[in-house]
Amino acid sequence: MELSRMSWVEAREALGRGGVALLPVGSTEQHGPHLPLGTDHLTAAEVARRASTHGGWVVLPTVPVGVSEHHRQFWGTLWVEPAILRDYIVGIARSLASHGVRRLVFVNGHGGNAPALDEAARSLRREGIFAYVFSWWRAIPEVIAETIETGGSHAGEMETSAVLAFAPELVDEARYGEAAAGAAPEWGKRLHGIEVGFDTRDFSENGATGDPSPATAAKGNRLLDAAAERLDAFCRWLAAEPEEGLRPPEHLP
Repeated sequence: MELSRMSWVEAREALGRGGVALLPVGSTEQHGPHLPLGTDHLTAAEVARRASTHGGWVVLPTVPVGVSEHHRQFWGTLWVEPAILRDYIVGIARSLASHGVRRLVFVNGHGGNAPALDEAARSLRREGIFAYVFSWWRAIPEVIAETIETGGSHAGEMETSAVLAFAPELVDEARYGEAAAGAAPEWGKRLHGIEVGFDTRDFSENGATGDPSPATAAKGNRLLDAAAERLDAFCRWLAAEPEEGLRPPEHLP
């Protein structure tokens, strides 16, 4: 159930039941020469939609721009500061709470968003709004290990498979060779155990990591379905958990 497709009358009914809402959060940033700039927010929204088909959770409008300054050298990348994303997310959650829904999940599609989303969730908990961060790829490591043949967490086989599963028309398979040739083997650059690759361009010529050529829609569907099932299971727990189990612990005596 997508809130943006409802009338206010329909929203009154859907939100009036309380329950759990899903807020997809992603980015608009480069994903190599073969994937769309919207890969992260499109994938987050797809995971949320698939979870909603299981549990009937309300899916809020996607937040499409996140913390992506490290991709700024690549055309089309957009970003906001972490504090701006945090405050914006908090504002959305507060407005949702005004309609009686005080339990929600941030369905995250971009690793760079995680600190800001974690901070938002911690802040909201103190207000009696219970929000949690679900980064879809972190929820299914065993499925990824069984499904994905190569490395490359950004614009590699995994993300390419995901986009092939729901928007194959956005994947430029003719550029797979170019993507692999200019890619880093994996994300980041480290020296003596210290991260020195602050920007993607420090370690990747074209913004990609890994080799996208083994990607298939079947692999993507397996990943997305697994993530959606795990998200649905979490939402069922969150919907059933008594509020006293969600609130911060009291002060020690």
